[in-house]
Amino acid sequence: MQPYVPFAPLTVAPDAPIDLQMHTTLSDARWTASELLDHVAGEGFALIAITDHERPDTVDEIQRLAGERRVRVVPAVEMSTTWEGDLCDILCFGVRPGPGDLASIAESTRSRQIENIRETYTTLRRIGYQFPRASELLAQQSGEPEQLDDLFALMKGHGYTEGAGPAIKAAGFTWITADLGEIVEAAHASGALALIAHPGRGDGFARFDAAQLDRLRAEVPIDGLEVRHPTHAPDQVEEFIAYASAHDLLVSAGSDSHGPPGVLPIKYRADSCRALLERLGITVG
Repeated sequence: MQPYVPFAPLTVAPDAPIDLQMHTTLSDARWTASELLDHVAGEGFALIAITDHERPDTVDEIQRLAGERRVRVVPAVEMSTTWEGDLCDILCFGVRPGPGDLASIAESTRSRQIENIRETYTTLRRIGYQFPRASELLAQQSGEPEQLDDLFALMKGHGYTEGAGPAIKAAGFTWITADLGEIVEAAHASGALALIAHPGRGDGFARFDAAQLDRLRAEVPIDGLEVRHPTHAPDQVEEFIAYASAHDLLVSAGSDSHGPPGVLPIKYRADSCRALLERLGITVG
């Protein structure tokens, strides 16, 4: 099965600006899909991917909004998993809308994430934290937290700034993820491509070296790596490019933008991801 890309075939120039990892309020970002699409349309991006966490169910709506603005958006999702005890995100490109194993994994993971967040919120209130401004601070969610950032927003908005992280963890917060192998298998079954997001990030996430990548590839048939990411130093980028080339892996490039005041989209060159785009039916030339 081929990856799902509703506008293929498409040809983009080698230097056409692309960004293959961005987020909206449909997961954990600060701007709505409409705001993000308005921004990239105004900036002249040739192609982007919106990779909201555990949200393959939004593919049709994103395509509708993108079509109104004449923006090309690769259907994609970022899935949460772990590898050797560290967090590890998987970018799936060419995600097919509708029911399927990947959609089921995403729905289950997201539901369990929201359940944990709300249980943590209930515990915080039970042990004495008060959040009278919850409806104001979380207006888009009707005052109910759904993401870790929501809990931090509530704590900060009510003056609980010192020790907020340890307090949230003590109240029961934990990272809810899915099995890496199951994610990749489900992605491949639907025709999607699965790449490791920000493999050099660290800070609670896996920071891969060649030996660790070898171990992962021995167990899971990953398609590639997001070699260009704001957390990657230039030497890491070169190391990941060399590793991908040596093992015939695809490479991607993404800003991981979550909107102002975070990192804004980055204009990567399309030819930096030529093989990936061609696998998606997009010609670079």
